[in-house]
Amino acid sequence: MLIAVIIALAAGTYGFRVAGVLLRDRLELPEWSRQLLPVAAAALLAALAATAALTEAGAFAGYARPAGVLVGLLLAWRRAPFVLVVVAAAGTTALLRLLGVA
Repeated sequence: MLIAVIIALAAGTYGFRVAGVLLRDRLELPEWSRQLLPVAAAALLAALAATAALTEAGAFAGYARPAGVLVGLLLAWRRAPFVLVVVAAAGTTALLRLLGVA
């Protein structure tokens, strides 16, 4: 059963990608929608990141994880190396959890 679901999802993903290539010149989008697509993609990515940072199993994840994400965001904004961003974010979360912050 699981392999059938994986194959169906793979086929659907491939179909979407092929449809984009095949319909590229045939489908004319209005100018307003062409300008809105990059903003919509960024908003979707931000919503997914916020959900992952703030929730766990449908409930609030506690304060340690958002604090770690905030440290990572600040370091990324300051253009720190990627490894430093990841280690600092994980270290902040781990340290806060070690201190008993949920």
